[in-house]
Amino acid sequence: MGLDRNQIAWRIAQDIADGSYVNLGIGMPELVADFIPEGREIVFHSENGLLGMGPKPPKDREDHDLMNAGKKPVTLVPGGAYFHHTDSFLMVRGGHLDLCVLGAYQISETGDLANWATDSDTRLPAVGGAMDLAAGTPRVVAMTTHCARDGTPKLLGECTFPLTAAGVVDRVYTDLAVIDVTPAGFVAREIVDGMTLDELRDRTGARLTAAENLGILKAPALGDAAG
Repeated sequence: MGLDRNQIAWRIAQDIADGSYVNLGIGMPELVADFIPEGREIVFHSENGLLGMGPKPPKDREDHDLMNAGKKPVTLVPGGAYFHHTDSFLMVRGGHLDLCVLGAYQISETGDLANWATDSDTRLPAVGGAMDLAAGTPRVVAMTTHCARDGTPKLLGECTFPLTAAGVVDRVYTDLAVIDVTPAGFVAREIVDGMTLDELRDRTGARLTAAENLGILKAPALGDAAG
């Protein structure tokens, strides 16, 4: 019933405005660069020092001196540049990006983001540049599965994991829904076909209301073409 990670990335890409400067977090958000609609110019930023990052290269065309923050080979679009990571973080902290797409372990109904540490002894904490991005970017969206592997909700009344930043998330894209974070809490904008609002509420650990124009979350069949 739910979307796969490529389909979530595709759905996010449809909402990124032409001409935006965008940072993609490590993990699933990296896939968003592969699904930008034709004719739309998006300038992707990578915190390790890239501006104008393109999609991943074919396997036989990889340049291992050209890597993103997740240590994966990428391409550089015409006019792109690479530079010291200090300059890269000046761009972030100076508010020069329009949007960042970050993964998440938990998101609260007030927009708190937890994405760098859990209570697991097997998963090492790794904040990277997430705190800077969450604090320095005007619009933050989260890309994640709606529930963890054990079925526990990731959208909660209050995060139980250490926070990356408080009150920063504007919208959440999951495998089941597109949900806005509003002063009144979580508001579902789209739900996958075949799921009812009550079923989505059962998978959400906070109060969830529906937008008046609640739509169906759809994405094309993408397979493994983009990762």
